[in-house]
Amino acid sequence: MKKKDKPEVFSALEVANICGVVNQTAINWIKSGHLKAFATPGGQYRVYPDDLVSFMKSRKMRIPETLAKMCSCSEAGNKTLLIVDDDRGLNSVIARFLQKKYENTGLEIFQAFDGFEAGVLMTQKHPKVLILDLDLPGVDGLSLCRKIKEDENFGKPLIIVVTALEDAQAEASVRELGVEHFFRKPLNLLELAEVLEKSRGGGAQFNKFCRIKQVRG
Repeated sequence: MKKKDKPEVFSALEVANICGVVNQTAINWIKSGHLKAFATPGGQYRVYPDDLVSFMKSRKMRIPETLAKMCSCSEAGNKTLLIVDDDRGLNSVIARFLQKKYENTGLEIFQAFDGFEAGVLMTQKHPKVLILDLDLPGVDGLSLCRKIKEDENFGKPLIIVVTALEDAQAEASVRELGVEHFFRKPLNLLELAEVLEKSRGGGAQFNKFCRIKQVRG
């Protein structure tokens, strides 16, 4: 289905079909306030894709790829990168380096400085690439990595671990989770860029501009 042909809203019956339930169940979700919806002048319920995805995530339902692509967050997610490191200096150095490296591209860079902020941004932005420190305040990087790998709702981003930890077990643990790229600090930015380009088709999909949005700071 071409993007321009996709409906902007779903009926209760369409919601039911997507969720694998009967029509009345979807209506009950709406009437009880669990699923956000609005009513047409004719009294028919309509649900926006973003609201349906949020509801399905809260119920831990699997979200079809076609539905995910209809959400406003998915367009951003296709061109977003999240840097998670409590070292604000290094976090900003990486962000500025990538901003300059992909200056004329469509990449959007977000920054978080602890595991909690990272979790919020992962849910909101669905970044395609995650540069992750392991030694974080709040939710530690290994736990966050495990959660992302186990939950398909995060969209299976490319995870690049960057850490000052010398513990060999830390590297073994993240590799067991399927993380292929592991860097120890001090970080070589050119090597980081090389990984991004090899993993993402030489950066060719980033085709408009790059800008940084920094969270709380």
